[in-house]
Amino acid sequence: MNLVREIPIAQMDGFRIGNAQNEEAGTGVTAILFEQGARVGVDVSGGGPASRETPLASSLTADNPVNAIVLSGGSAYGLAASDGVMRWLEERGIGYDTGYARVPLVCQSCIYDLGYRRADVRPDVAMGYTACEDSLRNQPFSGSVGAGTGATVGKLCGMERATKAGLGLFAAELGELRMAAVVAVNALGDIYDPADGRKVAGLRTADGTGFADSREQLYQTCVPRDLFTGNTTIGVVITNAEFSKGEMGKIASMTRNAYARCIRPVGTMADGDTIYAASVGGVKADINVVGALAADVMARAILRAVGR
Repeated sequence: MNLVREIPIAQMDGFRIGNAQNEEAGTGVTAILFEQGARVGVDVSGGGPASRETPLASSLTADNPVNAIVLSGGSAYGLAASDGVMRWLEERGIGYDTGYARVPLVCQSCIYDLGYRRADVRPDVAMGYTACEDSLRNQPFSGSVGAGTGATVGKLCGMERATKAGLGLFAAELGELRMAAVVAVNALGDIYDPADGRKVAGLRTADGTGFADSREQLYQTCVPRDLFTGNTTIGVVITNAEFSKGEMGKIASMTRNAYARCIRPVGTMADGDTIYAASVGGVKADINVVGALAADVMARAILRAVGR
């Protein structure tokens, strides 16, 4: 990507990112706030998503600006974090004016991290509110933080052979076009670097001395079985390019190429893989260029989530 230059994600305008987490319990929240609103599309490729208000990003629904996208742990329990985000936004007069109240429009997706440390502590109203407060600092970083606090990868043989993952951030610019990606990587499968095809995280061998191949392990058992052992990769790409909600849905689907390049296997019935795509600017750009750049930036964010 010689024409593409990495930039600090905090340099981008139109959104702020905040995190909150309970490190002892191993779960957390990442809130991406668009106080001026964003045009948002979505792509859901996993078979078991835990989500809230994702129809707001459908081209079939009203074209109202989204005020926040929340990523969290806690499986479906973690959806409560959006109540805290809505409260924070309402206190600041941010939301859709219904005539009787301003209703903040908040989309959310969750990873399953209940098997990481404690299953009885999940993101809640207070944690969602705290993540919004943290966004005022707008100093996000990759690692075991926010929605990535309880994230792991390569769980086909249980947590004892998995690899710790986390939250990944990456931002880049191509001329005046800018793109950012935020992703919580909690995949059933393994993580590969698409630059050289090398496996960098995932299922480990039984003796812990190296990596095993999740696909080979999966192929060994062809009979139906329950693989729901704690999965899902959820992410957001944000651009300063101007597109409609429907076009952002196409960009979200193009971004899914990053999942295919980096995660194997991916999009299984045991995953809730979801990608939101948000437009926060007025830069004119070709949708094919933006979709291709979104996939590249998301791939870099996935690698950051596993410490690469």
